[in-house]
Amino acid sequence: MSLTTDITDFVQRIVSAMGMSLTVRIEETPDGTRINLEGEDGGTLVRSGGEGLQALQHIVATAFRRQLGDDHRIVIDCNGFRKDKDAELRQMAQFIAEKARSTGMPQEMGPLNPYERRIVHLAIAEDPTVTSESIGDAFMKTVIISASR
Repeated sequence: MSLTTDITDFVQRIVSAMGMSLTVRIEETPDGTRINLEGEDGGTLVRSGGEGLQALQHIVATAFRRQLGDDHRIVIDCNGFRKDKDAELRQMAQFIAEKARSTGMPQEMGPLNPYERRIVHLAIAEDPTVTSESIGDAFMKTVIISASR
């Protein structure tokens, strides 16, 4: 059995044990493995800002970390929720970058979890006029966006 099949089966067993009927599709992207869950029961995972989705992603990443290695990322999405949130985060990062440029003052974004911080840092990295850094010593950190000098 392939690793992709193992991951699909694992996720399917978890959502079934939670009493949800969802279709699991795996897609390989340049960033890593994207697991797309689809179905009417998906609302349970995306409630409260997607906390259930985040927890499921953490469980799957932890379960398969050894087989995937540290460089390979797993992203779990449900009915396009994360894709929409990622686009929203990128947009917000660009807005805050513009504010940092126009005021000359560093701007804060957060607190954000590691996945959200990565989205913000990647969005900021596309713009040579601004920089970003994470501050804080907890799981949730703040991203500081500053105009480049």
